[in-house]
Amino acid sequence: MPVYEYECSECGNIEEAFQKMSDPPLKECSKCKGKLKKLVSHSSFHLKGSGWYVTDYGGSKTGSGSNSCPRNNKSCKPAKPAPKSSGVAK
Repeated sequence: MPVYEYECSECGNIEEAFQKMSDPPLKECSKCKGKLKKLVSHSSFHLKGSGWYVTDYGGSKTGSGSNSCPRNNKSCKPAKPAPKSSGVAK
């Protein structure tokens, strides 16, 4: 459930409210009964670190057909490519 912030136009009090998106906005300050205004605040959801691009998943999956190693694994050696066939059946 989202957290909404409201600021009182009379006393400057900031209130937080857990509300459904369909709930009506709060109108009255709990301290002075003044008019509340909904604030636009920063999201608490952050995308940090690697793993958000296709290239970040490269060699960590088995059977994916990729011959690359994970970025931070120094002991890993890329798999050798399969020999090319000449296309002629023997």
